[in-house]
Amino acid sequence: MKLFHFSEESGIDIFVPRVKENRRDMPPVVWAIDDAHKFTFYFPRNCPRIVYTRTNDLTDDDNDKFFGLTASNIVVTVETAWYERIMSTTVFKYTMPAGSFRLFDEFAGYYISTQTVKPLEVEPVNNLLERLIELNIEVRFTPNLHPLKEAILNSSVTDFGIHRFANAKR
Repeated sequence: MKLFHFSEESGIDIFVPRVKENRRDMPPVVWAIDDAHKFTFYFPRNCPRIVYTRTNDLTDDDNDKFFGLTASNIVVTVETAWYERIMSTTVFKYTMPAGSFRLFDEFAGYYISTQTVKPLEVEPVNNLLERLIELNIEVRFTPNLHPLKEAILNSSVTDFGIHRFANAKR
């Protein structure tokens, strides 16, 4: 199993467990993402985004509403104001040793470790939109994510992630 951690910082030698701002109810941990979901971090750290995947349990109406005419099974929607930052950002993919990690969220591909972790290697990742396109992921831009968030939460879409929404336009 391959696990990764993404950061805009290039020189992290060790990852020390810490309490995540939006998960204060958890003990300090180091976070990692599996290979299948790493694309969800091909964005600047604070970029608000909604990622959703076509599943077999979607209603026909929701399939039409959220996937329309796309052949892609994954859609990522970001706010238009983030376009330039996405285009100019390089993120760093840290390959993590899997040994101390345990599964935290299967849908999202999140793993956590309560131990200090030394990454195996680090690699710059740039041309973020091109990488998503190469994976046949549809990338959409919208002036405001709030309507999509409400629609997703009130739909039959079950495989979705709402990332850094506190940074979305009000």
